[in-house]
Amino acid sequence: MASIASTEAAGAAGHLPVHVIAPASGWVPVRLRELWEYRELLYFLIWREVKIRYKQAVLGIVWAVLQPVLTMVIFSVVFGRFAGMPSDGLPYPIFAYCALLPWQLFTFSLTESSNSVVGNQRLITKVYFPRVMLPIAAVGVGLLDFAISLVVLLCLIGFYGGYYGVTVGAGLWSVPIWALLAVLTALGVGFWLSALNVRYRDIRYTVPFLAQLWFFATPVVYPTSIVPEQWRPLFALNPMVGVVDGFRWALLGSPVAPDATVLISIGAVVAILVAGLFYFRRMERTFADVI
Repeated sequence: MASIASTEAAGAAGHLPVHVIAPASGWVPVRLRELWEYRELLYFLIWREVKIRYKQAVLGIVWAVLQPVLTMVIFSVVFGRFAGMPSDGLPYPIFAYCALLPWQLFTFSLTESSNSVVGNQRLITKVYFPRVMLPIAAVGVGLLDFAISLVVLLCLIGFYGGYYGVTVGAGLWSVPIWALLAVLTALGVGFWLSALNVRYRDIRYTVPFLAQLWFFATPVVYPTSIVPEQWRPLFALNPMVGVVDGFRWALLGSPVAPDATVLISIGAVVAILVAGLFYFRRMERTFADVI
């Protein structure tokens, strides 16, 4: 990967800025201003990924609803009925579905972002643009599915409200914040994995296994309340713990409100994201040569 330095030079047709591409050395800066300059490209990358995702799909966007609903049914039978898993006094189906929303947003974003660079190898070797846009665009696609699934959850809350008195939580306004934390967590890990995947192609085989381990370390099918209190700060080092608990509090009025451990989860998100971004920028100088 090459870094860009801008110089003012006289072009053949007049005084135009000339961009000189030169090899980068050391830790490459993030260049947020450059991302803003290429914002239209980011939009088209996201739109392209959306069209590819649903192209020639028989059910199309229905998959955004079908997958979490079927998973909720299976979890409700296996964990809710057979295993008798507690659900903090909430009906187990919406207890599980509420956690599946951010979890599936996270896993989809993680999977897509980790393969984003290798999947665009032809584009990388032909033209310059900020490579960091590829994982960001891959993450942005999952927000469409999330928005559709969120509408379904609100309908379920209305249905259960008539039978169990479940109402939307007072923290509904905070849902975008928790969704953003889920996306940033996936993006931070995705920066690491997408950069490593360029050199080590077996990384893509470890992502499903990593997601599976991460699932059991996240309170999706069980409540955080069953974790011993002395272990909860360590438990909260998993950023998705704070995200899932935040979703349940915001949408279902869960009795387990976000506490100081959420700050630990947020700190973990920031650390993963910043470290992943700088690692990605450091490695991208070799993408065109290695890929």
